[in-house]
Amino acid sequence: MPGVSGRSGRRPKPTELKKLGGNAGKRALNKNEPAFTPITGVDPPEWLDEIASTMWQMAAKELCAQKVLCATDLHNLELFCIAYSNFRAAQEVVADKGIVVTGATGGPIKNPALTVVSEAGRQMATFGGMLGLDPGSRQRLTGPQKKNSDNPFKNL
Repeated sequence: MPGVSGRSGRRPKPTELKKLGGNAGKRALNKNEPAFTPITGVDPPEWLDEIASTMWQMAAKELCAQKVLCATDLHNLELFCIAYSNFRAAQEVVADKGIVVTGATGGPIKNPALTVVSEAGRQMATFGGMLGLDPGSRQRLTGPQKKNSDNPFKNL
């Protein structure tokens, strides 16, 4: 909201994301921010369709392996998976019916499924970015520190 103290400008990045990204700005980190425990695995909700459920299983596996998925993030993962399912369903309609369809008056119009494709794509970008599922947001994360290699030739 413009002009409102504390609500103007870019939203602050969570402290954990700043830590994972190396705190490029070198500003003091918020030590009072609540810390949520990462979850190690979670099954997809039963109300998701098959496509959304499959995406849930793939994304949750990767997010849990990187220890970035918390119980408080599950709604973002759910919305991402639903958007992906909607995207796929609408894209199938476009592939079947084409980009241009016959309108109510008999003239050619843009296939309404293209609007669903566009909206679902934006939703996937938004929620996927929040979870680090796209290359741009993933690039800012470094993930857990890797163990040192026992390779004696690593310094050559």
